[in-house]
Amino acid sequence: MPAAPAHLQSDIVRTFPLVSHASPDSIIAYHLGQAVTVRQFLADVMRLAAELPPGGHVFNVCADRYCFTVGLCAALLADKISLLPSTHTPEMVRQLASFAPDAFCLHDTPDCDIALPRLRIPAFVRQATDAPAAEVRIPSIPGERVMAYVFTSGSTGQPVPHRKTWGFLVSNVRAAAARLGLQDGRAYTLVGTVPPQHMYGFESTVLLALQGGIALSAAPTFYPADIRAALEAVPRPRVLVTSPVHLRALLLSPGKLPHADLVLSATAPLSEKLACEAEARLAAPLMEVYGSTETGQLATRRTAQTSAWELFPEVKLEARSEAGEDEQIWAAGGHVEQPVAMGDALELLDETRFLLHGRKADLINIAGKRTSLAYLNHQINAIAGVEDGVFFMPDERPEGHVPRLVALVVAPRLRAAQIQQALRERIDQAFLPRPLLFVNTLPRNATGKLPHEILAPLVVKLQAAQRHGDTT
Repeated sequence: MPAAPAHLQSDIVRTFPLVSHASPDSIIAYHLGQAVTVRQFLADVMRLAAELPPGGHVFNVCADRYCFTVGLCAALLADKISLLPSTHTPEMVRQLASFAPDAFCLHDTPDCDIALPRLRIPAFVRQATDAPAAEVRIPSIPGERVMAYVFTSGSTGQPVPHRKTWGFLVSNVRAAAARLGLQDGRAYTLVGTVPPQHMYGFESTVLLALQGGIALSAAPTFYPADIRAALEAVPRPRVLVTSPVHLRALLLSPGKLPHADLVLSATAPLSEKLACEAEARLAAPLMEVYGSTETGQLATRRTAQTSAWELFPEVKLEARSEAGEDEQIWAAGGHVEQPVAMGDALELLDETRFLLHGRKADLINIAGKRTSLAYLNHQINAIAGVEDGVFFMPDERPEGHVPRLVALVVAPRLRAAQIQQALRERIDQAFLPRPLLFVNTLPRNATGKLPHEILAPLVVKLQAAQRHGDTT
């Protein structure tokens, strides 16, 4: 009897291949200066899968993107679940151990001190040696298998796990590959500046390679010099997968930049000005990606040309309102396994397009006037001479006092009066920062974000120093 059409198969029986490359000899990675074929990659995966300890959960902290990917796939084949939190602090490790007592840490450095049972990636994974030219069988994985838990910060400070099945992830990144034009038969290479443990980096620098028939670059790319070197080290066509903070730093660096063929940006809103400059300097179109940890990637826009986002095919946004409650936008359809309430303020334009007005948690009201922290951050970073800046609303405010915003800024060639005057021309006076604090750098994490738990004590410290006249 012939098999039922794919769309009629249940999630229980439907499977997806581990990789979607055309041949076992296709290049899947560039690692330690060598091209790695699918054949070599699968040999590494199989050998590591056989060496993994008995625990059912893997805390994969590998910094090398190739080692991370080998570990991820080895865990999947061994029916183990990868744990991908946003930070690796001792407190986060304690919380992971409570969530998954059988977890062990998979790492790739000689000095890992994470307080869990540890396994260092074996040396063979770091050596892209030729595997025997035998017949290669691509493993096929049930779509229902849980591949990972990706964690977000909850309102209580406890990490919130989000379950990701293999089928969900495959469907998501295949839709992304099609939307981004990466299925045109050319051999693209992904160069990423965001860590693979972050949802965006996980999807766009690892899974996109596995399911898009694309190669990934394993080289570390955080600083501008690293990004230049990584781009120059791989052949074209190449895709730079980055964030606004990394992109801004790259564009501030002097000299001609290596050309890309596509630039992807996510994790924070990108200004039209920065997008236009990136397209000119990198000689490539820039596509901004919108999504969330809960939903995966949902939409894209070419920021230099439009402010409207376009949904992936089959994904739908719907406005719902309950009695006595504000209207809520829900995402459903396509790869989204069940409807998800969005945490952003979205304006629906039609069935396929929308505008993003920022995080709902970022919306602020001062003296009856409303705006968002994302809008204010955009305005301060658009001032010539400002290298980086952020607005902050203190948690504690004296009772009966009008709330006052604080801004932190990296602008070594500007005075406070110059920045305040520039802001007066851009934003309402109610939102002018009081005070404006100068810093040498902002404590952004690897994806360019400023976690509240780090920013809040820094603001308190800087305000205290300013009151005591300490400008150091």
